[in-house]
Amino acid sequence: MNEAGKIKQATYHLYTFTISKLISTFGSSVYAFGISLYVLALTGSAASFAINLICSILPRTLFAPFAGYVADNYPKKAVVLLSQAASVLSVGGLLLYSMSNGLSLAAIYTATALISVSSMFTSVAFSSSIANLIDPDRIQKAMGYNQSALAIATIGGPVIGGMLFGFVSMNVFLLIQVIAYALAAALEATMNFRLYTRRAETESAEDKQGVWQGMKEGAVYLRKNRVITVIVTTAVGLNFFFSALMIGLPFIAVQQLKVQATHFGFIEAMIALGMLLASIYFSVRKEVKFPLQFSKRAIIVMSLLLAAVSLPLIAGLSYWGNVIYLLVLMLAFGISNVFVNTPIGVMMQKDVDEEYRGRVFGILESMAMAMMPLGYLLFGLLYDLVPAQYVLWACSLCLLILTAYSMRPAIIREAYPELAEKPFDKVLS
Repeated sequence: MNEAGKIKQATYHLYTFTISKLISTFGSSVYAFGISLYVLALTGSAASFAINLICSILPRTLFAPFAGYVADNYPKKAVVLLSQAASVLSVGGLLLYSMSNGLSLAAIYTATALISVSSMFTSVAFSSSIANLIDPDRIQKAMGYNQSALAIATIGGPVIGGMLFGFVSMNVFLLIQVIAYALAAALEATMNFRLYTRRAETESAEDKQGVWQGMKEGAVYLRKNRVITVIVTTAVGLNFFFSALMIGLPFIAVQQLKVQATHFGFIEAMIALGMLLASIYFSVRKEVKFPLQFSKRAIIVMSLLLAAVSLPLIAGLSYWGNVIYLLVLMLAFGISNVFVNTPIGVMMQKDVDEEYRGRVFGILESMAMAMMPLGYLLFGLLYDLVPAQYVLWACSLCLLILTAYSMRPAIIREAYPELAEKPFDKVLS
């Protein structure tokens, strides 16, 4: 295929990828909202809700490195389509079970775990394929579109789910999910996952590495690449310390500031709105020249925003002062979140060798997901024992120290040697 034909195909991928991501994520968001409310309504138990959450997180943590190995050693298109088919079968199986026997907790937990594993395989394979689907000059645009799709689904999913929950049965939620996965798979089947690949066709089964050897080789590759190791380490730290916000925001707003549930819903929605606005910005601006340096500054801003969540606890603002302040703060948080993730995502697409990309993304997902339940548990306990502002200040300080060390000027210059010749940029780094 000539270059003009490739560009045309890449343009098709750009929009098809975004639409399929929007459809599948929107369906998942509606389903997750509905199933969460159903479990709470069925049991009235926060523990039952927590178990369902664990069934979603734990399998992703355990199987993500293996998913990375699969994505690196087998055709990515086949991995995506088979994992999407597994998701359809998992939700469809729960729907058939519900129609014949009614929903039970055991069936919900089992389906949640299966959907978690299958969607994780899809996510890792897709994440490691973007540079194969899109021409290098538009990878940032693709990442921006991807973030936009996630933000729209995050905003719209709970809204539609809340409207449907009181009027339709859970079978409708399950059917929406089945249709969403099937439509996404149909779109993905039309894509050429080898459009910009630089690898030869996959070797025969006899020549493939064993699973453990292949996963070990991915970890060795990660350790040898200091800049990519810094990105993974910082991402893990971000996920851990910002668990304090995910736990602390509802605790502070609802429990301590007595913000009404409706107003708190708008506060949480501002995060997704900020992500959407920032994603649109990245989809139209030129590519960030020094993404690691750019993201470092965004992480510093996020760290300060984390500490700033405590201001209403010590400033004595009015009720509407607290609400407006948190609305603006969460909008800024959503924007800065994309300012961290998008440049780093583009950098990893371009700098990680194609034959290791799946394993690197798999390791990143596994480590980042592992930090979430640990952070939820730790900070959930700390908020009951220590004033919330102290927890937030400590997390902000730790994140600033982690960022200052892991993204120190020597690392920035290693990633971008040309900055050593620019005193102004050197100071800013």
